[in-house]
This record gives sequence, structure tokens and C-alpha cells, in this order.
Amino acid sequence: MRRDRLVRALRGEETDTTPVWLMRQAGRHLPGYRKLRETHSLLEIARTPNLAAEVTLEPVRRYDVDAGVVFADISLPFLGLGVPFSIDPGVGPVVPHPVCSREDVEALTEFDARTSVPFVGKAIERFLELEGERPIIGFAGGPFTLAAYLVEGGPSREYVETKRLLYAEPETFDRLVARLVTMTVDYLRFQAESGAAALQLFDTWVGAVPPSVFERHLLEPVRTIFEGLRPLGRPTIYFSTGSSHLVELLARTGADALGVDWREPLGRVRRRIGAGMALQGNLDPGALLGTSEALRREARRVLEEVPDGRAHVFNLGHGVLPETDPDRVRELVEFVHDAGRGQRKR
Repeated sequence: MRRDRLVRALRGEETDTTPVWLMRQAGRHLPGYRKLRETHSLLEIARTPNLAAEVTLEPVRRYDVDAGVVFADISLPFLGLGVPFSIDPGVGPVVPHPVCSREDVEALTEFDARTSVPFVGKAIERFLELEGERPIIGFAGGPFTLAAYLVEGGPSREYVETKRLLYAEPETFDRLVARLVTMTVDYLRFQAESGAAALQLFDTWVGAVPPSVFERHLLEPVRTIFEGLRPLGRPTIYFSTGSSHLVELLARTGADALGVDWREPLGRVRRRIGAGMALQGNLDPGALLGTSEALRREARRVLEEVPDGRAHVFNLGHGVLPETDPDRVRELVEFVHDAGRGQRKR
């Protein structure tokens, strides 16, 4: 059951304990990754399958997590659209020539995952060659988040240019989103064909829009992504942050599971959306910086929000912070598995 524990939970099926993986589990808090970054940029690692696989494997070897998650960045497919970008230290993806007009959108090239990001598929395949016990999760950026990177030219707090486009030229915004939907379906299909057992859509910034905008401009595009993936038979997860005001709409996206940040208790989310989706989350990443007692208390609180343990994948409400002690992560994973087994014996 170990190998399919994650997949079974995402499908709402019985599991022997609560599965756990952590967003950004392969990254800046780990000594192996930090050492590798002394000589390689993030993009160099992501574009070198052997290195990406090793980074993906480091937390799997160090902790008892139930899955690896492919080491990549949501901006990787941009080059396949004909959009140059960089990933600047301390900043993130930077697009020097933002996509700001209808002409810019029409100039985007046709995306083919197999030719533009073949290294992602090879990294997944390499992970599976080296790890026989646990599956690997593939992922992509959500349409609003990708659109915001392209329009803003990089990270943003207010999304001024994105909202200007959205409200001043809604048809252009919708056209950009449509191009990103086509790209994302192809990209995630490619990851599934390479061996990814589950697929997550990171729409991290979609909480910046009101419900009316999500329903008018984003709900159907997101549904189109998950409908396009459904024939693959891989469970899907939709994750966003700061989106408590959208929960009822997010339940209509067609994803198998809803990733929830730390702002909304899982029990309340369950009451709001019913039993149709699995839930993933949602420990505050900051809890890993505190005492062992506080960490266990907060982790137990998350678990008790899902009393029977069914249809729940334990995760953080966002990614592991760089300042996190790896020993604390190990303690968390062990605690979740032990407590999850206890839930099922009640």
C-alpha cells in the first residue's frame, strides 16, 4: 500500500495512514541542495535531469515522505512560448519583455512540451529509475499565476498591470489565459506520460482576484485543464493561497483534491465544499521553526480537522521555509504517519 498511499488518499480511498509530502520539500532548507547551488543555478539544475532527479530524491531519502515532487519551476515552459526569462536569486522568475498587448499574445509560439522541456520528463524518468517505493508528483503553474508573471514581468504584490489588462482589455486577458491552458494541458500530460503519478496545479496568486472575476475569467479555463487531464487517470490537485473567499468556486474546478493554505481550517473547508474533493494541507510552514511541542500540537490540530483521516493528504499551507531545520521536518513526517495510524484504529 505504501507506493499507492498518496494516490489512494487523493481518490478518497482507504489508506493505512495519512500520506504526507511537503511543498518545496526539495530545496533551500536541505544541505545537499545548498551545496549544489554553490556551483549551479536553479535553471541549470532543473535543465539537467540527473541533477534534478538527485535534488528530488534528497528529501525522499532523508525523510519518510510518501512522494517526490519533480524539481522544476512554473516558469520553465515560457521558452516554449517564445518568451525569454531568467530566475534571479532572491527574486524569482523575471520576464524582461512582458506580454502586455493583444499583439504580444498573438506572437506567442505554439508550445510542445517534448521539444521545449524534455528535461522535465527525463528527470521524472530518472527519479523512478532510482526510487522504487514512492511515486513522483508533477506540477505546473495555474493560468492566473502564469499570466501575472508574463504581464508583470516578475513577482508582484498588487498585480497592477495584470488587473489593468483584465479590466481594460478582458478579451486579450482571456486570449492569454486560453494560450496558457493549452500549454499547461500539454505540459502536464507530458509529465504523466513520463511517469508522474499525480499532478498539481499551483495557482498561487489567484487569491488576488474577487469571486466575480474568478467565475467570469478563470473557472472555465481551470476546468478545461482538469478535464483535459482526466483521461490520463492521474489524480489532480488545485492549490492556491489567500483564496478562502473562492473556496466554493474552487470546488467546481474539477480537480480531485483541493490544496488549502493555512488561513482556513480544513474542517471549515470541508463543510463549505462537501465531500466531493479530497483535501490537502495545511500546516503553517512557520510551525516548523518553533519547538517540538508546538509543532506536534499544530500538526495534531490539522489532523483532527479530518477526524476519520479519509481523503486527506497532509502538507504545509505553502512551501518549506529556507530557515527550517531538516530534523524538524523529519519529526513532522514521523508524527503525521504515527498519528494517522492512530486515527484509523479509533
